[in-house]
Amino acid sequence: MSRIAKSPVIIPAGVDIKKEGSVMTVKGTKGQLSVNLNPCVEIEIDGTSLRMVWDKNDKVATSQAGTARAIINNMIVGVSVGFERKLTLIGVGYRAQAKDKVLNLTLGYSHPIDFEIPSGITIETPTQTDIIIKGSDKQLIGQVAAKIRAYRPPEPYKGKGVRYNEEHVVRKEAKKK
Repeated sequence: MSRIAKSPVIIPAGVDIKKEGSVMTVKGTKGQLSVNLNPCVEIEIDGTSLRMVWDKNDKVATSQAGTARAIINNMIVGVSVGFERKLTLIGVGYRAQAKDKVLNLTLGYSHPIDFEIPSGITIETPTQTDIIIKGSDKQLIGQVAAKIRAYRPPEPYKGKGVRYNEEHVVRKEAKKK
Protein backbone atom coordinates (compact mmCIF):
# COMPACT_ATOMS: atom_id res chain seq x y z
CA MET A 1 0.00 0.00 0.00
CA SER A 2 1.14 3.49 -0.80
CA ARG A 3 1.53 5.48 2.41
CA ILE A 4 1.96 8.74 0.52
CA ALA A 5 -1.29 8.36 -1.41
CA LYS A 6 -3.30 7.60 1.75
CA SER A 7 -2.77 11.04 3.26
CA PRO A 8 -5.09 13.79 1.99
CA VAL A 9 -3.90 17.01 0.35
CA ILE A 10 -5.12 20.15 2.13
CA ILE A 11 -6.32 22.88 -0.24
CA PRO A 12 -5.45 26.35 1.15
CA ALA A 13 -7.68 29.39 0.72
CA GLY A 14 -7.23 31.17 -2.60
CA VAL A 15 -6.43 28.01 -4.57
CA ASP A 16 -8.92 26.85 -7.22
CA ILE A 17 -8.83 23.25 -8.50
CA LYS A 18 -10.54 21.98 -11.65
CA LYS A 19 -10.63 18.43 -13.00
CA GLU A 20 -11.61 17.74 -16.61
CA GLY A 21 -11.15 14.06 -17.45
CA SER A 22 -7.58 13.19 -16.56
CA VAL A 23 -6.34 16.82 -16.75
CA MET A 24 -5.97 18.57 -13.39
CA THR A 25 -5.68 22.38 -13.30
CA VAL A 26 -4.65 24.35 -10.20
CA LYS A 27 -4.93 28.17 -10.01
CA GLY A 28 -3.51 30.38 -7.29
CA THR A 29 -1.90 33.74 -6.60
CA LYS A 30 1.49 32.69 -8.07
CA GLY A 31 0.09 31.32 -11.34
CA GLN A 32 -1.66 28.39 -12.95
CA LEU A 33 -0.40 24.83 -13.46
CA SER A 34 -1.96 21.82 -15.15
CA VAL A 35 -0.98 18.16 -15.41
CA ASN A 36 -2.29 15.10 -17.22
CA LEU A 37 -2.72 12.36 -14.59
CA ASN A 38 -2.78 8.60 -15.07
CA PRO A 39 -6.38 7.38 -15.63
CA CYS A 40 -6.00 4.50 -13.13
CA VAL A 41 -6.09 7.06 -10.27
CA GLU A 42 -9.30 8.91 -9.39
CA ILE A 43 -9.37 12.12 -7.36
CA GLU A 44 -12.09 13.03 -4.87
CA ILE A 45 -12.43 16.68 -3.86
CA ASP A 46 -14.40 17.25 -0.67
CA GLY A 47 -14.34 20.84 0.55
CA THR A 48 -10.83 21.76 1.63
CA SER A 49 -9.15 18.40 1.06
CA LEU A 50 -8.34 16.14 -1.83
CA ARG A 51 -8.06 12.31 -1.74
CA MET A 52 -6.68 9.68 -4.11
CA VAL A 53 -8.83 6.64 -4.99
CA TRP A 54 -7.34 3.64 -6.80
CA ASP A 55 -7.56 -0.15 -7.11
CA LYS A 56 -5.58 -1.42 -4.10
CA ASN A 57 -4.79 -4.76 -5.81
CA ASP A 58 -3.07 -3.18 -8.82
CA LYS A 59 0.65 -2.45 -8.22
CA VAL A 60 0.86 0.09 -11.05
CA ALA A 61 -2.21 1.96 -9.78
CA THR A 62 -0.76 2.01 -6.25
CA SER A 63 2.52 3.53 -7.40
CA GLN A 64 0.73 6.01 -9.66
CA ALA A 65 -1.51 7.10 -6.78
CA GLY A 66 1.51 8.13 -4.71
CA THR A 67 3.04 9.91 -7.70
CA ALA A 68 -0.22 11.73 -8.49
CA ARG A 69 -0.59 12.87 -4.87
CA ALA A 70 2.98 14.21 -4.79
CA ILE A 71 2.55 16.04 -8.12
CA ILE A 72 -0.76 17.62 -7.05
CA ASN A 73 0.66 18.64 -3.66
CA ASN A 74 3.66 20.28 -5.38
CA MET A 75 1.29 22.11 -7.74
CA ILE A 76 -0.80 23.43 -4.82
CA VAL A 77 2.28 24.56 -2.87
CA GLY A 78 3.75 26.11 -6.03
CA VAL A 79 0.72 28.27 -6.91
CA SER A 80 0.15 29.36 -3.30
CA VAL A 81 3.66 29.77 -1.82
CA GLY A 82 6.12 29.11 -4.66
CA PHE A 83 9.47 27.32 -4.80
CA GLU A 84 13.04 28.55 -4.94
CA ARG A 85 16.45 27.01 -5.55
CA LYS A 86 19.79 28.63 -4.72
CA LEU A 87 23.05 28.15 -6.62
CA THR A 88 26.52 29.33 -5.62
CA LEU A 89 29.47 30.05 -7.92
CA ILE A 90 32.84 29.12 -6.44
CA GLY A 91 35.99 30.07 -8.32
CA VAL A 92 38.18 33.06 -9.14
CA GLY A 93 36.42 35.29 -11.66
CA TYR A 94 33.16 33.31 -11.67
CA ARG A 95 30.24 35.75 -11.95
CA ALA A 96 26.52 35.77 -12.73
CA GLN A 97 24.29 38.67 -13.71
CA ALA A 98 20.57 38.53 -14.52
CA LYS A 99 19.23 41.03 -17.07
CA ASP A 100 15.61 40.82 -18.28
CA LYS A 101 15.20 37.28 -19.65
CA VAL A 102 18.93 36.42 -19.90
CA LEU A 103 21.33 35.16 -17.25
CA ASN A 104 24.90 36.10 -18.14
CA LEU A 105 27.46 33.67 -16.70
CA THR A 106 31.26 34.01 -16.61
CA LEU A 107 32.59 30.59 -15.62
CA GLY A 108 36.25 30.57 -16.61
CA TYR A 109 35.72 29.79 -20.29
CA SER A 110 37.03 31.99 -23.10
CA HIS A 111 33.50 33.26 -23.73
CA PRO A 112 30.57 34.35 -21.54
CA ILE A 113 27.51 32.09 -21.41
CA ASP A 114 24.07 33.62 -22.02
CA PHE A 115 21.31 31.43 -20.55
CA GLU A 116 17.77 32.17 -21.78
CA ILE A 117 15.39 32.18 -18.81
CA PRO A 118 12.20 30.20 -19.61
CA SER A 119 8.78 31.72 -18.99
CA GLY A 120 7.35 31.09 -15.53
CA ILE A 121 10.79 31.38 -13.90
CA THR A 122 12.45 34.41 -12.33
CA ILE A 123 16.16 34.52 -11.61
CA GLU A 124 17.75 36.94 -9.16
CA THR A 125 21.44 37.58 -8.52
CA PRO A 126 21.76 39.33 -5.12
CA THR A 127 25.55 39.03 -5.34
CA GLN A 128 27.83 38.13 -8.24
CA THR A 129 28.29 34.59 -6.94
CA ASP A 130 24.72 33.76 -5.85
CA ILE A 131 21.82 32.77 -8.11
CA ILE A 132 18.24 32.41 -6.82
CA ILE A 133 15.74 30.65 -9.10
CA LYS A 134 12.05 31.21 -8.22
CA GLY A 135 8.78 30.01 -9.69
CA SER A 136 5.65 27.94 -9.17
CA ASP A 137 6.60 24.78 -11.10
CA LYS A 138 8.96 22.63 -8.98
CA GLN A 139 10.02 20.43 -11.90
CA LEU A 140 10.89 23.41 -14.11
CA ILE A 141 12.91 25.08 -11.33
CA GLY A 142 14.91 21.90 -10.79
CA GLN A 143 15.49 21.52 -14.54
CA VAL A 144 16.72 25.12 -14.91
CA ALA A 145 19.03 24.74 -11.88
CA ALA A 146 20.44 21.51 -13.33
CA LYS A 147 21.08 23.15 -16.71
CA ILE A 148 22.92 26.08 -15.11
CA ARG A 149 24.95 23.69 -12.92
CA ALA A 150 25.85 21.57 -15.97
CA TYR A 151 27.79 24.48 -17.52
CA ARG A 152 30.51 24.01 -14.85
CA PRO A 153 29.81 21.25 -12.30
CA PRO A 154 31.95 21.34 -9.14
CA GLU A 155 35.26 19.56 -9.53
CA PRO A 156 36.62 17.37 -6.72
CA TYR A 157 40.14 18.82 -6.27
CA LYS A 158 39.61 22.54 -5.66
CA GLY A 159 35.80 22.56 -5.44
CA LYS A 160 35.44 25.16 -8.19
CA GLY A 161 32.22 25.33 -10.18
CA VAL A 162 28.48 25.89 -9.86
CA ARG A 163 26.90 24.05 -6.96
CA TYR A 164 23.59 23.94 -5.17
CA ASN A 165 23.58 25.98 -1.97
CA GLU A 166 23.15 22.93 0.27
CA GLU A 167 25.40 20.62 -1.79
CA HIS A 168 28.49 19.13 -0.19
CA VAL A 169 31.32 18.36 -2.61
CA VAL A 170 33.62 15.56 -1.50
CA ARG A 171 37.18 16.78 -2.02
CA LYS A 172 39.97 14.51 -3.19
CA GLU A 173 43.52 14.67 -1.98
CA ALA A 174 46.06 16.19 -4.38
CA LYS A 175 48.84 14.13 -5.90
CA LYS A 176 51.80 13.59 -3.56
CA LYS A 177 55.47 13.69 -4.58
